[in-house]
Amino acid sequence: STAEQQRNIIGESKKMMEIMSTVDKVAKTQASVLITGESGTGKELIAEAIHERSLRNGFPFIKVNLGSIPSALFESEMFGHLKGAFTGAHADRVGRFEAAHTGTIFLDEIGELDLDCQVKLLRVLQEKTFEQLGSIKTQKTDVRVIAATNRDLVERMGSGGFREDLYYRINLLHIHLPPLRERRDDIPALVKYFINNVAKLYSADVPYLDDETNEWLSNQEYKGNIRQLKNLVERTFLMNLDSKDLTKKNFLPAFNISSSNDSKKIGLNLQEMEVDAIKKALAKHSHSI
Repeated sequence: STAEQQRNIIGESKKMMEIMSTVDKVAKTQASVLITGESGTGKELIAEAIHERSLRNGFPFIKVNLGSIPSALFESEMFGHLKGAFTGAHADRVGRFEAAHTGTIFLDEIGELDLDCQVKLLRVLQEKTFEQLGSIKTQKTDVRVIAATNRDLVERMGSGGFREDLYYRINLLHIHLPPLRERRDDIPALVKYFINNVAKLYSADVPYLDDETNEWLSNQEYKGNIRQLKNLVERTFLMNLDSKDLTKKNFLPAFNISSSNDSKKIGLNLQEMEVDAIKKALAKHSHSI
C-alpha cells in the first residue's frame, strides 16, 4: 500500500503529494537523481524511497556523507584499498562503490567535495570503472547514483567551486524538497508520527494534543526543518512523561532550547531525560523488559 511505502515520509500537502508522485516516476528509471533542499528536510528519506521503489530494491543502499570524508581519504573510502597500499593500510578495504554494486549509492552533501575529488568521482561515473588503491586491476561498477546537497550548486559552478560536467552527470533528474515553513499543513501529521514513535519506544501512553496546540506548532519557524521538529517533539515528550496531554506550555521550554545554539548542554540534558524515561518505563513494567 502507499501508506506502507511512505512509511517514513509523512505528508498530505499538495507539495509532498507531488514529490511522492515524482519519486514513483523517477524510481522506475536508472537515471541519476539530484535531491536539493535545506538541511533537515528529509533528503535521505527521499533517496531511500527511490531505492525501495526501484528495480534495485533487493540490493544494497549505501549512504556516503561526503562532507565528513577528508580529501586525503577520499579514494580509499570510495574505491577501497589493498593491504599495504599506503602507510597504515593494515588490511584490504572494500570501497563504497564496490559495496553498492548492483544497488544504489547515495552521495550526501555532494556540494562539499573539493575540485580534486570531484574529478575522481566524475571519472567513475563516466567510465563506470575504478581501481582500488594499490591494485592495477580495473573493477566494473554498476550502481545507481543519488546525490543530495543543501548548497546552491549552480552558484558554486558560477564561482568555479563545482564542475559543470559533474553537475550535469548527477542532475539528470532533480527533486527539490521544500522547507517545513512551505508545507505547514503537514506539521500536525509529523508531530503525531514522532509522538507515537517515541511513546512506543518508551512503552508510554500517547499524550493528547488539542487543535490549538497543533495550530500553534504549525505556525512556528523551524530553521532546522523536520529534524528540528522531531527533536522538539521527542524532548517535550521526555520532559513531560507523565502528562496525559501536551499543550503550548509544555512545548515552549524545549522550543527555546531547540532554536538556540547551546547544543552541548542540551545533549547532556537529553541523556539525563532518556535515562529517567527508561527508568520509568522499567518501573511501569516491574523491570520485566
